[in-house]
Amino acid sequence: MLWAIDVGNTHTVVGLYEGGWKQVWRLATHSGDTEDQLMATLGQLCEGVGLLFRADEAVIGSVVPSATPTWQKFASKWLQCAPKLLESGAQVGLEVTYDPPHAVGADRIANALAAIELVGAPAIIVDFGTATTFDTIDAQRRYVGGSIMPGVLVSLDALAARAAKLPSISLAQPDAAIGRNTVDALRSGVMLGYAGAVDNVLKSIKKELGGNPPALGTGGLASAFLGLCSEFDGVEPNLTLDGLRLALPKL
Repeated sequence: MLWAIDVGNTHTVVGLYEGGWKQVWRLATHSGDTEDQLMATLGQLCEGVGLLFRADEAVIGSVVPSATPTWQKFASKWLQCAPKLLESGAQVGLEVTYDPPHAVGADRIANALAAIELVGAPAIIVDFGTATTFDTIDAQRRYVGGSIMPGVLVSLDALAARAAKLPSISLAQPDAAIGRNTVDALRSGVMLGYAGAVDNVLKSIKKELGGNPPALGTGGLASAFLGLCSEFDGVEPNLTLDGLRLALPKL
């Protein structure tokens, strides 16, 4: 059993793979957690779905340096295997022309590996997380850069902080552009506006790459925008985990 662990700023995604993804869990990232607390949480999750708490291999990609050692200790102590850590494109044979190369996080390296395996190159990945990142792979299979937008939840939090009377909304496709009440008006503006921004960035990147390269969405909120963004070719919810899995033999 392979454990793939993607440690992000807001969520940590843990996937168990054996011939396919047996289970994927999305946990809140808490840098203060200990390896024993992680064991308590994940042990209960495994028990709840009838999976043995065991591992043959573990691979970690992290953009939260303060949380990385704890996950390494968790793997060593409780999974009883030495985890491999994805840190750079150089480790896995991915040329990175971004300046500086080390500024490209492990999640973006993993996304690039999985996209190349899935659709070839060139390709674009849109990862909806704390930030919405656009990762660009050129025809030579190089990671060349991309774009970064504030995540939709970050944008909503900023709006709520400055407008106390605005209600909370779910991130669902609006029934109409013209909202007939505050909730519908807010949902229309947020969802249609954000989808339009994503499409505009994708169109610009595609123009610079040339042709019509495939664009894949991933991340916890990607599916909410699948029907709204016309520039998507599909959503791959486990793209980052697949990239970590593909990276493992090279680490």
